Amino acid sequence: MYTIRRAGPEDAPTLSVLATSTFVETFGHLYPPQDLQDFLDEAYAVDRQQVILSHPDYAVWLLERDGVAVGHAAAGPCGLPHEQVQAGDGELKRLYLIKDEQSSGWGSRLLETALAWLERDGPRTLWLGVWSENFGAQRFYARYGFEKVGTYEFPVGQVRDLEFILRRNPRAS
Repeated sequence: MYTIRRAGPEDAPTLSVLATSTFVETFGHLYPPQDLQDFLDEAYAVDRQQVILSHPDYAVWLLERDGVAVGHAAAGPCGLPHEQVQAGDGELKRLYLIKDEQSSGWGSRLLETALAWLERDGPRTLWLGVWSENFGAQRFYARYGFEKVGTYEFPVGQVRDLEFILRRNPRAS
């Protein structure tokens, strides 16, 4: 049985393990081992997840299958480096499922949960960043109205990935 639930500070250890494993599963082959480990130690540390999970401007959801976390989404204020980002814009920060759960329809449900939360106070501009070579994710986000409006470099150790900045303009309510 699948469930999506909002994560709390007590879920920081679970989120740390899940975020690490899904990032490695998806992108780990792209980086030298030390660069990857340094990134994971900083980005997905338990204490960092606890800060995010405790912050009122951010939200994280866990997709669980039979009580085991198999995916997550994170959302909050937009922090992407684009000149048109405005105060009040929202961002999908992360959306990952373990490989066995991809293409099951649950990624869409997780995304829709995050988008609904981002627009809980009404329509607003939404943003996300996606790896320039993740064509499947780009097609997925395009189905939700996101369009490429810029690029930036995402550092993982000494490696700089080219990321696309996608935006969805506010939709009429």
